[in-house]
Amino acid sequence: MANSIEFIPPAYSSRVEPESVARDMLRADRAEIDELVGAGLPYEERAGVRHFDVNDLYNLGMYSGKATTQPELAFRMLFRFAGRPVDDLLRPKTWDFRVTLECPGCDEDAAWKLEEPDVVRFGGEVADLSPLTGGRGSAEYSAMVTTTGARTPLVSPVLRRLTRDYLDAGYRWQMIPVPMQADHELVHALGATSCIAASLFLAERFREAGYRAEARRGWFCGVLGGALDLPHACVEVEDDDGATRTVDIAKAQLAARLSPDTGPFQELCLGSIYNKVIPSTASGNAAFGHHECGSPLPIQVRADIRSARRS
Repeated sequence: MANSIEFIPPAYSSRVEPESVARDMLRADRAEIDELVGAGLPYEERAGVRHFDVNDLYNLGMYSGKATTQPELAFRMLFRFAGRPVDDLLRPKTWDFRVTLECPGCDEDAAWKLEEPDVVRFGGEVADLSPLTGGRGSAEYSAMVTTTGARTPLVSPVLRRLTRDYLDAGYRWQMIPVPMQADHELVHALGATSCIAASLFLAERFREAGYRAEARRGWFCGVLGGALDLPHACVEVEDDDGATRTVDIAKAQLAARLSPDTGPFQELCLGSIYNKVIPSTASGNAAFGHHECGSPLPIQVRADIRSARRS
């Protein structure tokens, strides 16, 4: 199991999950955890208890082959939609969108900024908006956000070739801390990939080929019923016909790994838009929020995005 992934480097690792969590996530007993540690799983021991990085645990579970670990079950549930008819992903869909921002250890009144949903230019709508409000330590934002989908496959043979080259390169999808994802050269040097790292990498390749392209961040919606913020990114690129198209490269790659019956969804990811993604105004390696209090600590942004109604 340990040989199937790359562990998070110490500079980006946060080993805070106790061994009891590791056992639950991996459906493993102490002997199996000992075996993983012997094979290189990093840990820190505090008060006689081993603690692990949650990303390492997720990745071990994803590639364990057990079919019973928490990560395997969660991602299989998450991607059930990808094997269904893609027409369901093209219709308007309304989301109850709520975001909480927290500034750890801060008690100063200062202005907040949130990179808000950016759906209107893709045919979506923002309604019932409660603008970002807050003061010391925390702030909140809410809105009813409607997304929609459209089949707009890449036109350029060059863009399609560069996209296919990336998919065929054999990079292994892993859960990776967001700060590490911004260092996409390191991520890919490890043979790994993720939404943000892949989008930054591919946007560079598109620009090198002479195209206007930018990695953009957003939210992946309807995850395990809501209340789970998955960092997401894709590439926006100006195609040969002058239209801006979206390449959701990592979702295509992950869907291909999780199920052989996701071909139509994978193709949808290569230029089209679908209703389970809310793009934001943030660039690919930028934070979703900011608090002008001067604290050196990054703020915490938690999204709770739930289906508002059947549409």
